[in-house]
Amino acid sequence: MNERDVSVVVCVYTEDRWEDILAAVASVRAQSRPALETLLVVDHNQALLERLAKEYKETDEVRVLANAGPRGLSAGRNTGIAASHGGIIAFLDDDAVAERDWLRHFAEGYTDPLVMAVGGRTVPIWASGRRPAWFPEEFDWVVGCTYKGLPPGRVRVRNVLGGNASFRRTAFDAAGGFATGIGRDGDKRPLGCEETELCIRLTRARPDAVLLIDDRAVIHHRVPEAREHFGYFRTRAYAEGLSKALVARSVGADKGLESERRYTTRVLPAGVARGVRDALMARPGGAGRAGAIVAGVLTAAGGYVLGSLRARRGGATFTVVEIERRVEGGTT
Repeated sequence: MNERDVSVVVCVYTEDRWEDILAAVASVRAQSRPALETLLVVDHNQALLERLAKEYKETDEVRVLANAGPRGLSAGRNTGIAASHGGIIAFLDDDAVAERDWLRHFAEGYTDPLVMAVGGRTVPIWASGRRPAWFPEEFDWVVGCTYKGLPPGRVRVRNVLGGNASFRRTAFDAAGGFATGIGRDGDKRPLGCEETELCIRLTRARPDAVLLIDDRAVIHHRVPEAREHFGYFRTRAYAEGLSKALVARSVGADKGLESERRYTTRVLPAGVARGVRDALMARPGGAGRAGAIVAGVLTAAGGYVLGSLRARRGGATFTVVEIERRVEGGTT
């Protein structure tokens, strides 16, 4: 195994995204720096598993696997990590497509042996054709995309964003896999933050570890029409608060909320000011963006408070698993 060979893991769960899944795989196969393999991990959906296995049965570099753990994104990713052969494991959302040099930019980051993770930039593809006028760029994380306030270029960060990220294999040896019980698990509530918890746990296990975001590693992420509405915005912000409470429980509030403090004290006030200014200048959406930022902060804070109370009462649990590599003929 070459330590800079890249395995790409795409977690999938519904046939409703069939065309998106095919497009995601096609974008990986078209990379300027070829992936060693693409692993499609199917989350407890036998019909989709069989359909994908048939679709790619003659494509050697694409493997279709069943999620070997409990339902959810974290267990699916852990299944992909365990089955992969590359020294670097990259993750791509099933409703996203990667630009041609995506993996090349990821791989370049690992020339430094201290680099344990490299993330990229995720650009929204709005179903309506353009961003809703009221939707603030500071909250693009609501739809799984890079948000305004992240530094440009190739920069060191606390955590990468899971839908467009890569990790050195040894990162999982040091810290274990993604925690189940934090992120999405088949429930209708759009939880998240499992990659944040992992990255903080990784830097605790390896204090010398460097985590980067390179904004040249670009993917384009589809935003369905249902997520362009304020109702989803509010639901996702609330779920983020719940998830952040679990992260804080796992790694402590100091580290778990370190980046969020800067975001809420600097980035968001500047966004509100821009919205108010645009409203005063009669520009479309200014008041809506300012209001959405305030509503998003309050809703996420409410989720965090409730999530913290639940965690203290033992009503929320999560599990960190060791990654045991699964290879042909057994485990290692």
